[in-house]
Amino acid sequence: EDSIIDDTLEKEEVVEDIIEEETAYQEESSSIVDIDLTKLSSTMVYSEVYNMMYLPENYIGKTVKMSGTFVIYTNQDESQYYPAVIIQDATACCSQGLEFVLEGNPAYPEGYPELGIEIAVTGTFETYNEDGDIYCRLQNARIE
Repeated sequence: EDSIIDDTLEKEEVVEDIIEEETAYQEESSSIVDIDLTKLSSTMVYSEVYNMMYLPENYIGKTVKMSGTFVIYTNQDESQYYPAVIIQDATACCSQGLEFVLEGNPAYPEGYPELGIEIAVTGTFETYNEDGDIYCRLQNARIE
């Protein structure tokens, strides 16, 4: 009878270990980044972001992580706010930015960092049409 109890306890421990491993794998899988620009040199990041703007169809639906300076753009009458991450090339003569929309789409400035600080942001790349123009952004973004 004791050996049956010991076998049952061992099996329960094995099942618990499997569940823990599967949970850890699922959490890791859910945070997979397709394009991690934080691991590239400044020249490569600038080039890749330029490619995103020039050929956005190659990036739609991909999870992108990038870091740079937090800025806010506005439309002409300043009724719309567009948060973005700006990166510069290696010589700091040229810059390229990518708009992002935080998860839950909070109104600016609540939930956003201080202007001008370095941030890392991860989100899903998409395009959208506004007033007949196509723009790129990271949707459902998280600041890390």
